[in-house]
This record gives sequence, C-alpha cells and structure tokens, in this order.
Amino acid sequence: MTDPLHTTELIEALQGVLRQVAEPTHVLKIILEQAVTRTGAERGVFAEVVEGGGIEYSVLHGYAPGQFEGDAGRFSRSLFARVLATGLDVRLDSIIDDPQFAQIESVRELRTGAVLCMAFRTPERVAAIVHLEHRHEGHFTEGHREQLRALLDVAAPVLATLQAGRKVLGERDRLAASETRLRTEAEESRKQLATDWSFGRFVGRSHAVRELEATVRSVATTDFPVLLLGETGTGKSILARVIHYGSHRAKQPFVTVFCPSLEKGMVEAELFGHRRGAFTGALSDQPGKAQAADGGTLFLDEIGELPLEIQPKLLRLLQEKTYERIGDARERRVDLRIIAATNRDLEHEVEHGRFRRDLYERLNYVPVRVPPLRERVEDVPLLLRHALDQLESGRWIELSSEAERCLRDLDFAWPGNVRHLEQLAARLSLGGTKSPVTPEQIRAHLNQRREGSSAPTAPTAADLAPGLPSLLEEAERSWLEHALKLYPSLTRAELAARLKISESALYKKLRQHGFVKG
Repeated sequence: MTDPLHTTELIEALQGVLRQVAEPTHVLKIILEQAVTRTGAERGVFAEVVEGGGIEYSVLHGYAPGQFEGDAGRFSRSLFARVLATGLDVRLDSIIDDPQFAQIESVRELRTGAVLCMAFRTPERVAAIVHLEHRHEGHFTEGHREQLRALLDVAAPVLATLQAGRKVLGERDRLAASETRLRTEAEESRKQLATDWSFGRFVGRSHAVRELEATVRSVATTDFPVLLLGETGTGKSILARVIHYGSHRAKQPFVTVFCPSLEKGMVEAELFGHRRGAFTGALSDQPGKAQAADGGTLFLDEIGELPLEIQPKLLRLLQEKTYERIGDARERRVDLRIIAATNRDLEHEVEHGRFRRDLYERLNYVPVRVPPLRERVEDVPLLLRHALDQLESGRWIELSSEAERCLRDLDFAWPGNVRHLEQLAARLSLGGTKSPVTPEQIRAHLNQRREGSSAPTAPTAADLAPGLPSLLEEAERSWLEHALKLYPSLTRAELAARLKISESALYKKLRQHGFVKG
C-alpha cells in the first residue's frame, strides 16, 4: 500500500537536497535509505545501469565495497541480470529455495534468507536496481514490495533528471577536453612554427628572411655599429633587439631613443644628460641615455631625424666612446654599441646637407637592409597569424587555406608593411567570428584601407578656417582614440612604446585630449 505521508516526506527530502545542489549520490542515498527504512531490510544496494548494460554500485548500505566482485558477488550479479532481462521484480522468501540460485556454491555460505530486488524504471529503460536483503526467511512481504514500488515510481523522474544531467555534463566535459586538446595542439603547432621560422620576434620563412637571419646572426657576434635600413613597419626595432640579445652584451641594458620624439632643444640633454642648473628647469643632475646604455646597446631609431647640431657629438661618442653632460666639463667614458635605424635614404640626405657625411660613414660600417613585405609575400599568412595571436579576440581565429593563398597572391603593395598587417588582424578580430577567415573578408578589409587612404581632395578655404594648430590637434586626438581602441589591453608604457613617444608625453596628450582625468 502507498503511504502518502512517507511519499510526501521523500519528496520534501529530495527537494531539499536538490535545492542545495547536492551531489547525485546524495539523492541516491536518500532513495536507498528510504527503501531500507520502509522494508526493515538489513542491507541494500542502489545499482545504476550504465550505458551498455553494465552495473555501477552507486550507494551501499551494510555492504563492503568489494562484496559484489568475484565469486562472492556471483549471486547478486546473476539476480541483477535476471531483473535486467525481464524487467520484473524478484521477491524471494529464501534464496536457497530458488532452483537457479541454489546451485551457486557461494549462496550456501550466505546468511541471507529473504531478498527483494526491484527494477527502477525510466520511460526509456531500466535505469537502476534496488536490491535488499534480510537474514530471516520470509521477511519481505507483498506489502513491502508495493511500498517500494511506490517509492521508486515517485523517485524515477529524479533519477532520470540526474542521469540526463550527468550525460549533459559528461558531454560538456568531453567537448571541453576536446577543445583543450585542439587548443594545445594549435599552441604546440604555433610554437613549432615560431621555433622553425622566426628569430627573436622577427617572423618569416621566405628566402629574403633566411638571408636576413644569416646576416643578423653574423652581425650580432661583432661589436661594430649597425645601420638598419628599411621602410616604416618592416621590423627594424625588432631586429635591433635580436642583434643585442644575440651579442655578448645580451645581459646588459638595451636603451632605445626614438629620435623624432625628442623635444627640440632637449636632444643633447636626452642623449648625454645634464647637471643641475645647466638650463631653466634643470632642477637636479640627470644622466642621459648614453649612460643608461653603458655596457649594453644604444638603439637610435629613425636617426635621420637627428638635428645636425647634435650629430658631431654623436660621432664623438661612436669614435671615442666619450661624451660630456650639459653644464659639466668633465669628460665621461662609456662602453656601448650603437645600432641605428632609418627609413630615409641617408646618402640622399648627405648630398642635400641634412646629414653629416662622416657620421653616415661611421654608422654605415655594417649596413643591414630589411626587405619590405612586398618582397616576401610568402610570409604574409604567417605574419597575419602572428598578429592575430597577439590579440585576445584574435587568438583563435583561423585562416582558411583559401585565405592564405589569397594573401600570397594579392596584387597589393602593403604600404604599411607589418603594421598594415596588424591593422588587418585588428579589423578581422572585431567581428568576434570563430569561423575561418575567407578571402572575401580579407579583400573587403583591404579595400576599406584603399578607400580610406586614397588621395584627399584639395582642402577648401572652409576646411582650413580653423587653422593648422587646431587641425593638428584634432588629428592627434583622433589617432589617440584609434590607438586606445586598437590596443585596449596595453599598459600606458606599452602604448607609449607602440606610438614611439615617451610615457610622460603620452600621459600629457591623453590628459590634454580628455582621455584621462587630472
């Protein structure tokens, strides 16, 4: 007979556990404990039927964990097999009286008299078995069987939900493991690419890059000045670091001076330092970049922008390794290597009197030409992959084989070189797509660039009305805003380095244009 009170208590107990987001075994334990309590059984087991028909002994009451293994568990396993095959309940007053089980040797040694074994059904199949035992023969009655059936019918939806949830979680874990495996494989593949086809952070595998690598590795072992020649965005600053870290000075400082960012009138102080009181605003002694680079490498980026009046002092530093601070007559000696880079034709600058011949000859001791991207188009897919990997939202964007072929075959000059590719990577990552990039997407983004970079129409009087200072200020604000959107995860120091200005200059500009308060 069904006991409404006990059924209500069971539902409340199950709901209480579910509200606490309990482990599934806690729910199964409640079901078994209720079965044991209602029937007065001495021991019992809640056995779940797993995929393929196997038995998993989920919850035990009065049993030792290994009691269902080997010959000792032969009787129980046989009984479970009968219930699974027929789907019918089994109630035995005495297992010895059952002709199927009486032949099992281990049954004779059991103290069990009565058995009640019942199927736990869900709409699709037998999902579990509740097995109860008592040493006294005839203990379990038909009333016990009806009570247990009512209990199992009430609990069946709970078990079905738990098993469905387990299946979903199992599928989730399987997919997560699969995704982790694929990501690991992708990472390993990219690490291997980096090992095979890059030196430092200069990525490429074309013949031009292989020749460049051989030159750079050879140059790194010497202590001669190096002049890196190449267009903007070809990776000259990266190569300067590669040379430094491949040299005997690798553990010493690498100091960069971006010549176009030096304030007019402060170039000498920036390079060589100054004494307190040497000029208005010199409130304390300050060392220069040359002293900071002592023992290491001084990298002069875009040296073609260095003012003529400073060039003799740089020549002295190159030739004699000596310099003087502003306001200090004491000669200082420094041990450093100079690497310079330029996108200008310095020979042309020398001919027009904008760069000293003697300084050029001294810097040009070991010239290294960095090829533009259009001369190594086979590297474009690999470089775009590298650029995507630097972006949090681009890391898992894949390039289809058609897209890679398109990148190699495009009739495009890549005027911005690697920086142009970085912009393409940023635009591809903005859509949040996880599908492989297609040739159509690449062409569309490059066409945007072409349209945006087409020759402007001649300005009208109205266009020029605000005045050049105002127009330049607005342009600067626009580019700063673009940089903040393009590199949201960079620190201020990293963004300043990307924009080729000092961190203090960047902060001043951000505050000026209202991007920071204060």
